[in-house]
Amino acid sequence: MTETRTVRLRPPRNPVERRAVTWWATRALAVTAAAAAVLAVLALLIGPLRPWLVAALVLVVVGGVAYAVAVPRIRYQVHRWEVTLEAVYARRGWFFQQWRIAPMSRIQTVDTVRGPLEQRFRLSTVTVTTASAKGPVRIDGLDHERAEELVRKLTAVTQATDGDAT
Repeated sequence: MTETRTVRLRPPRNPVERRAVTWWATRALAVTAAAAAVLAVLALLIGPLRPWLVAALVLVVVGGVAYAVAVPRIRYQVHRWEVTLEAVYARRGWFFQQWRIAPMSRIQTVDTVRGPLEQRFRLSTVTVTTASAKGPVRIDGLDHERAEELVRKLTAVTQATDGDAT
């Protein structure tokens, strides 16, 4: 008879790096600036639509700045992650909350991504891929050195864990 172990589910404990707030805000402002630039050029080129395009420009700028100020702070409050010997836990979302758990025996790959803005803020995203149809478990906003350490730990633990990763 095989022994089954009960794993107590609880929210993950670790917050993302505080610098992630600035990274998320900068990303939001970059998208806002790009959209505003397109609308501004169109407003200059298309005279008959200028009032509508200027109104859209104002809405995009006000909405984008409000988003960049509020949402990254809220994301920081709700994004959590943790790695135990049994699983990788990640929680994200505000309106649509998502709590993902990847058992160590199901992990297939562990990846680190550092886009240009993440590099600027010394951050990384760790992606843990399983055979789940729901897709990978992502942990955004980790300090790049901590992310490297996490990837090494996950690689060692998954290699030592029995299972077929499917």
